[in-house]
Amino acid sequence: MMARCLTMVGIDHTDIFQNAVSYGLFTGGLGMHFGAELVGAMVIPSGTGGTTKQIEMMRNYGVTAVHATPSYALYLAETTKELGLDPTRDLPLKTGCFGAEPWSYNTRVILERELGVKAYDSYGLSELNGPGVAFECKEQDGLHFWSDHFIVEVVKPDGTPCKEGERGELVLTSLTKEALPLLRYRTGDVTYVKGSDCACGRTSVRTAKILGRVDDMLVIRGINVFPSQIEHVLMSIPEVGTHFQIVVERIKHLDELTVRCELEQEFFTGDVEDLQRVKRKVEEALRDTLNVRTKVELIEKGTIARTEGKSKKVVDLRGAL
Repeated sequence: MMARCLTMVGIDHTDIFQNAVSYGLFTGGLGMHFGAELVGAMVIPSGTGGTTKQIEMMRNYGVTAVHATPSYALYLAETTKELGLDPTRDLPLKTGCFGAEPWSYNTRVILERELGVKAYDSYGLSELNGPGVAFECKEQDGLHFWSDHFIVEVVKPDGTPCKEGERGELVLTSLTKEALPLLRYRTGDVTYVKGSDCACGRTSVRTAKILGRVDDMLVIRGINVFPSQIEHVLMSIPEVGTHFQIVVERIKHLDELTVRCELEQEFFTGDVEDLQRVKRKVEEALRDTLNVRTKVELIEKGTIARTEGKSKKVVDLRGAL
């Protein structure tokens, strides 16, 4: 299945593929590695860590395709610039496969702009296959599931089916998995079924990108908020960086939402009025999308910890003493 996915986005024997994810028990490492080998690509098993060396390998080996979490890919682009290089000019990358965490359409725009790649979403889970359960095609308009291997459903909390276009929890049934077949497995991932056939010609079940996790959903004063919604807003505002953190607290019996985001260096003038203007801009954009009052805290670039794997974007302090 993984080989099918990589072929779908044009990766073949002419590519040099850098696999920048963990090679431990995380199935995305070896699963993607062997899929790339099956299509004939030369695989660089870089794993995670050593970001500067990752960049050196990309340049020295002429890497044309990379697999990483989207948050780590953003960090790779940031580090490349800190080394005095231009990622779009000095890295030979053409294709990026990103997964293991939800990421928004605006994040795709930034990844493609900063790395000079065409960015594709990869979906998988260890319980069913690892990577390659679903993948985007070149149209970049939803995840194609392999209907010869999985029955795909999207359901409401009580288990009843959602209508086409209605958000719900993704439920999968394996058709070909041996030793541990799963029947109507609730993945915990939130998405919706997309209706019409894809322009690429494929007719298998297609869903939207993963919007978030059922257990990541925040309920703020009775309103459902997904971290991916906040990410989508922030990635559309050039004054703030690609790294952010969501802090939820309960103050005087009311839930309060704070978004900590890094100010891009080029917009730091030292003028308090300029900072207030950016702060108001972000707060208004979040309020219009979430319908929840949100406090924005602008912080210095580099303050939020970078990660080589899945990023931790939410700090929920409501249960803290």
